[in-house]
Amino acid sequence: MRLTVFWQRMADHFGEGYADSFARDHVMSELDGRTVHQALDAGWEAKDVWRAVCTAMGVPHEKR
Repeated sequence: MRLTVFWQRMADHFGEGYADSFARDHVMSELDGRTVHQALDAGWEAKDVWRAVCTAMGVPHEKR
């Protein structure tokens, strides 16, 4: 998954204004105690980060 697709999905689910705030501030156990930005900066694949966000936040399967 390209980062542009990842960020579009984040914006679609959380809204344009909240997606980056969530990605910067929300620490998730699914990302080994990292935020989205930290996980991406650490080299996690965007698709794996998206899956973790979906699991943590209960994103419906049809939107994954």
